Parts: sequence; structure tokens; C-alpha cells
Amino acid sequence: MDDLEDLLRRVGMQDRAAFAILYQRTSAKLNGIVRRILPEMTLADDVLQDVYVRIWRSAAGYEASRGRPVTWLAAIARNLAIDVRRREASRGLGRQVEYEPELGGAAPGIDAEAALALRRCLDVLDPTQRDMIVAAYCEGMSREELADRHARPVGTVKSWLHRGLAALKACLSDD
Repeated sequence: MDDLEDLLRRVGMQDRAAFAILYQRTSAKLNGIVRRILPEMTLADDVLQDVYVRIWRSAAGYEASRGRPVTWLAAIARNLAIDVRRREASRGLGRQVEYEPELGGAAPGIDAEAALALRRCLDVLDPTQRDMIVAAYCEGMSREELADRHARPVGTVKSWLHRGLAALKACLSDD
């Protein structure tokens, strides 16, 4: 059994010691996910706290058969950060982030060599596909938001994302 699975099982039984260990082992990664979507430090800190409250409350519902623990935890962090980003944007407080080619250090959990490969592969993509992929996966923009940004139908955005990700995957697997 995965160590994180065991910790989640124990957290689901309200084990505070297990929760502290889970936090220690996952907070850097989850913080990186949240900060990539919400770079405003105080807002990101609040969301990260909410992420762990949600984990505490819903750990008993984690099912190992549906995915790895880190994937489940990352989805909670990403979804909460995206919700807050959208709420802030609807209030006129959002920000527009342009493609940032300097990924080392800005991409949590990616070492310098992998960041360089990712940058190289992103640079090979069509600029529109690159913008869409970065906006969707780093900023948390929805297909609908991307369609509005690029004045294209949602179906076209979906196709461009799919083809761009396939090209990115092919490029990264060549390394």
C-alpha cells in the first residue's frame, strides 16, 4: 500500500498525527500548484489552508481504485485555486498572465533539466496552442474562457488543446 494511501486512510479516521505527516509530505507540491494559478501570496495561502480543510473533511471518501493519492490531492488544490481565480476574475480582480518561458523554479516539482525540456517543447508549439496550454494548465482557464480570449468556438479550442498536448507529449518523449 502506498504510504500516502495509508496516511489518507488514517486522516479519514481523523488521525491528527497522520494529517500532520500528510501536510509535511505534500504541502510543497500543493502550494506550488496553488501558487501557479494564484500567484498572489495571501490569496494562495488562504486557498492552501482551504485545501487542507477539504482534505481533512473528505479523506474518508478517497478511493485508491480511482487514482493515486497525489493525483487526488493535486486535483483538490487545483480545483479550489481555479474556483477562487474565477471568482476573483468575475469581480474584476483577476490577472492575465502571458506565456512565461522561464519555467525552472516556476514549475513546481520540475527539476531544471525537465523544465528546460518543457520550455524547448513549448517553444516548438504554435504560439496559440502554447498560450492555450499554459493558460489552461498553469492558470486554470476553462475552455470557454480560452474560446472568449481567442475568439474561437469551444470545440476548436478543445481540438487545439488536444493536438497541442499530443505534440507536447511527443516532443517530451523524444528526449
